Amino acid sequence: MMSKRRKKNRTFSGTSDIAPEDIFLDSSNLPEFNRSQFEGRIERPISKFSLILLSSIFILVGAGFLYKLGVLQIKNGEAYAKLSEENRLQHSYLFADRGLIYDRNGVELAWNTPNETGDFARRSYTSLEGHSHLLGFVRYPAKDTHGFYYQEEYLGADGIELALNAELSGKNGLKIIETNAVGDFISHNTIRLPEEGESVQLTIDSRVQNQLYKIMFRLASERGFTGGAGGIMDVNTGELIAFVSFPEFSSEVLSNATNTALISSYQNDSQGTPFLNRMTDGLYTPGSIVKPFMALGALQEEVITPQKTIYSSGRLVVPNPYNPDLPSVFTDWKAHGSVDMQRAIAVSSNIYFYQIGGGFESQEGLGIERIEKYMRMFGFGRPVSFLSSESKAGVIPSPEWKAQVFNDDPWRLGDTYFTSIGQYGFQVTPIQGLRAISAIANKGTLLTPRLVKGEVTPENSKEIPIAENHFDVVSEGMRQGVLYGTVSGINVPYVSVAGKTGTAEIGSQKKLVNSWTIGFFPFEEPRYAFTILMERGPQSNLIGATAVARELFDWMREHTPEYFLLD
Repeated sequence: MMSKRRKKNRTFSGTSDIAPEDIFLDSSNLPEFNRSQFEGRIERPISKFSLILLSSIFILVGAGFLYKLGVLQIKNGEAYAKLSEENRLQHSYLFADRGLIYDRNGVELAWNTPNETGDFARRSYTSLEGHSHLLGFVRYPAKDTHGFYYQEEYLGADGIELALNAELSGKNGLKIIETNAVGDFISHNTIRLPEEGESVQLTIDSRVQNQLYKIMFRLASERGFTGGAGGIMDVNTGELIAFVSFPEFSSEVLSNATNTALISSYQNDSQGTPFLNRMTDGLYTPGSIVKPFMALGALQEEVITPQKTIYSSGRLVVPNPYNPDLPSVFTDWKAHGSVDMQRAIAVSSNIYFYQIGGGFESQEGLGIERIEKYMRMFGFGRPVSFLSSESKAGVIPSPEWKAQVFNDDPWRLGDTYFTSIGQYGFQVTPIQGLRAISAIANKGTLLTPRLVKGEVTPENSKEIPIAENHFDVVSEGMRQGVLYGTVSGINVPYVSVAGKTGTAEIGSQKKLVNSWTIGFFPFEEPRYAFTILMERGPQSNLIGATAVARELFDWMREHTPEYFLLD
């Protein structure tokens, strides 16, 4: 019956009724629904919990936005308003001009040249040769790749530019540039004017400086010297009239840093070494220029009297107690016969100074300890405070030095002999030689060299405890050296000079020499001391530092005679 009824009920026509059994179709017979769009699924209402959770999230996010808005607008509103304003107000430097540098006579040595293509002036330097080591150079303000200055000032890099950077540097000014939203210029306003740096007057006479350099250059070219150094100093004040190191670099080339080829040639010149300031940092075997200081030590220690003579046959033979057939022989550069102290200085007798240095037979010697003591009194073996730094200290040979350098090799008499004539491991700088000879000229005051006019240097002098009459003896010996001895090349009629030469052999084969001449003038009332060194010339050459001094003095007689006048 049920089967018959079902069939009957499924039979219909013209009606839209759906039989109940049609609802329960097998799932495998479902039509194709888009399940991702929830087709074919029964819709369920959102739960109360979900509504509460979602509402809470919206409330928290809204509260966060309100808090941040309050911080930006109320708490930090003024600061952000200022930052916003400054986004269109750009700060720009007004670069201060660097102070000028003058010589003692008011001649400009360094000045500023306007740069139409940049924000700051360029540094210009004198075209006179011989001033680069003295003046140094600068490094300019510099920008990063975004156009912002990471170096906001000129920086002195060497010489006076470095030593007096604080005085020469000015204070930059500041201006504000207003732009619109797209960066177009609207207006500008200066809020701080730049302050120019202080100008500086040096003690240097640029005429003498230039001429000394040119003479050194010419002699080096003609006679094969690789370099040189020279200076003239006031023996009463320490003011430097000349301060030359040869060869040199170009201050402008290094400041501009654009000529890379020339700068590279400076860096690769291992023989000329143009970056080396030979006056302060060049270390040289002094040779016989130490003999006047040896004499002063011997007089003060009463090792010898000025009148006592020592005979020089050209050879000093020291017996060997262990092997009489192998004595030690120390030579002189020639046989001088009997010489007293003044003549020994004048003719530069090695035999005389071997004996007063190391002793021989009945003649007492200073010994190495007292030699070092007196050399240090005159500033050798110690750095010279100079240009806001210190020069090289140099070396005075001693047993301690030898043990360190030569693996505990003991000190011998011959080491004392060679040290007594400025050989062996002795090394000094030209500025030390200039300072030391000034102390002989002024009879015992060791001065600190000065380059700035009117500068008051703390502890500018040091008194050397040697009797004045001993200085008179040694000075007279140096005067005789000019009249008839080794320095006769500067025996000129227009000024009386006292001097001493030194020829220091260098190199393992002794084929090269350093040529020295030191001295002072006028002899009667000393005002200026001088030191000249010509570096690494051929041993066979007889023309050296004395020839430089003579040519310079001849030139000064004509162009700067005031330096030769007596007060």
